[in-house]
Amino acid sequence: MPRIALLQSKTFPTKEEAFDHHETLIRAAAEGGAQIIVTQELFLTPYFCTVQDVNRFDLADVLPGPVTDRLGRIARELGVVLVSSLFEHRGPGLYHNTASIHDADGSLLGLYRKAHIPQDPGFEEKFYFTPGDSGWPVWDTAFGKIGVLICWDQWYPEAARLMALGGAELLIYPTAIGWLPEEKEELGIAQHCAWESVQRGHAVANGCYLAAVNRAGTHDGTEFWGQSFVANPYGELVAKASVENEEILYHDVNFKMVEDFRRIWPFFRDRRIDAYEGLSTRWR
Repeated sequence: MPRIALLQSKTFPTKEEAFDHHETLIRAAAEGGAQIIVTQELFLTPYFCTVQDVNRFDLADVLPGPVTDRLGRIARELGVVLVSSLFEHRGPGLYHNTASIHDADGSLLGLYRKAHIPQDPGFEEKFYFTPGDSGWPVWDTAFGKIGVLICWDQWYPEAARLMALGGAELLIYPTAIGWLPEEKEELGIAQHCAWESVQRGHAVANGCYLAAVNRAGTHDGTEFWGQSFVANPYGELVAKASVENEEILYHDVNFKMVEDFRRIWPFFRDRRIDAYEGLSTRWR
């Protein structure tokens, strides 16, 4: 059974400090037996989307490039699958919220670009990110078939289902989500409940594992709620991190459970694919 490690961390003053610190965490996770290692969303930078500021585009990197080269060298040296969430400068005025996926031999399997882009106070993402056009790829890695989605994608059952239909046994969601001070007292518990519940539902509906890795700590007015977790195909929380601490969250993923679950509860078999054409319309 491959071991997954989620790197729940904090915000750093510079990209160099963030990268060096996360390399230390990656090496510690590998030392702890992890074979699939996942960073939080936009791990090299603060969560910079709290305001609209054109200077923050300078935080982006060309991908593939030096950043993915370094990540590939680390993955190859340690023999791990590495899922890393990055800010991509794709072309003139064109930017994406992007995950890179490296296999255990260090090869860059590809990029996934965040498809669903939110726009809320404190989450000004439509200013920075173009919606992704990478489709719903599934990566056949040395340690299992994984689908990678990013943060706001986690609310959409269609995205999870399409990756599961592509063969994903494990869905991975790098995330940066938290409470705004003016909302926490009234809505904080409910918001977190919704976030966790919808993803556990994706695990059940698709008969797969799901891993969500979040930030911790407070930055620029947002209190990230941490609580990274792994859910099994029954939606059970089999590993969960704290609210406020940096930590490496481990779980041994039993892919045999995925096939066993899908045999007992054959949701894919019983889908009414002849009756779902309305899903491709904006409203009915």
